[in-house]
Amino acid sequence: QRRVHGDRTFSLSCLFVVMLDLEAYVANYTGNSKIQRLIFIGDRSKDLRAEAYKLAIAELKKTLNTSSYNELMHKIHEISEPIDVQYDPIWVEQTERRAQQQQEKLEIDLANYKANVIKESIRMGHNDLGDFFYNRGDLNSAQKCYAQTKDYAATTKHVIDYCLNMIKVGIEMGNVLHVSSYVTRAEKTANVNDPVVIAKLRAVSGLLQLKQRRYKYAARKLLETTIDISGNYSDVMSAQDIAVYAGLTALATFDRSELKEKVIDNSTFKEFLEGAPEIRELINDFYSSRYTSCLRILESIRGDLILDIHLHDHVSALYSMIRSKALIQYFSPFISVSLETMAAAFDTSVAGLEKELAALIMDKQIQARIDSHNKVLYARHADQRNSTFHHALVVGENYVRDTKALMLRMNLLKHDFVVRAPRTTHLGMEPLAGRAFSRS
Repeated sequence: QRRVHGDRTFSLSCLFVVMLDLEAYVANYTGNSKIQRLIFIGDRSKDLRAEAYKLAIAELKKTLNTSSYNELMHKIHEISEPIDVQYDPIWVEQTERRAQQQQEKLEIDLANYKANVIKESIRMGHNDLGDFFYNRGDLNSAQKCYAQTKDYAATTKHVIDYCLNMIKVGIEMGNVLHVSSYVTRAEKTANVNDPVVIAKLRAVSGLLQLKQRRYKYAARKLLETTIDISGNYSDVMSAQDIAVYAGLTALATFDRSELKEKVIDNSTFKEFLEGAPEIRELINDFYSSRYTSCLRILESIRGDLILDIHLHDHVSALYSMIRSKALIQYFSPFISVSLETMAAAFDTSVAGLEKELAALIMDKQIQARIDSHNKVLYARHADQRNSTFHHALVVGENYVRDTKALMLRMNLLKHDFVVRAPRTTHLGMEPLAGRAFSRS
């Protein structure tokens, strides 16, 4: 979804109004997650590009990740618009030297631990090396080091730490199946009572379902997440992310009773919605059938959602599903409704509404027909008289069949017509003619 204008490449997010307060938004994240989100936003928003790239450079200079720093500086110099950031070769040189020294020290320490066969120290040595490579932006090496800690995990906490590290790296690498296996392993680990760990695993499970477009399962998992995650998983996702992802997927897939029970009356989820008031208003407007307000809120936040690193690929699909549900819900109580009135409620043209309704009718989501001449939508109700006669015929046929079967059985019993049990020989075998019908 990218277009080229002159010598600038930008995404379709430029076509929507972006209301994002960038500094406040990225304050919810730390580490690589913060940097990746800033670069993602800079790549896709012309309005926020300069600010996002400058913040990303500042964050990268707090790490040992010289390769990502060099890549981003090269990208900045390639674009035509001026960004007030200067390449810092001294920092790169000093950081490379410091990183090399730190890596050598960590490798020597690990070798000593292995020589002394200190199991817990070996585990921590691999873990420290994994953290080092992660900080360097070398995710493949980090993954290998974290994987080594599995053989030295002696407690439940060690296993959970191993799984969470593998999950974190897997999410950044975009390996959904890899992450899913470690979530399952962590969930099956005995004696996991830490509410923060449980919340993290549920949040990641929901994120994985979202990425696989299994939106209803994503909503259920995210809605099970407790507020304990707030501030404790900033290197992966924030509490605001959970409110947005759960709110949109629930609106797109839940029926009214589920929406009421699992979202609106969910005291735990209300705490997440405190940090995302626009999602709270959106859910309440949808449930209260205030569709004009609901759809306006959706359009007002679309530009921000397209800049979300995990949600951007799903915005169009979720919006379409929510709008279709709103159309179905609007029409359900009526026998007929004016298309002009309905179009006004959904802030669209009559022609556009006709196309949407026709698609829903073809998909059998709405039982109705469109009177294009008079611009009226009529409900298509089943012929109750015909249905009643059909049901009566089926009941009658079943009665005749059951009666005939009962009469046959009664006649068989009356004439003592039975099937004898098979006779066996002294070897326990049944003779060839051992099974036959006979009358006593």
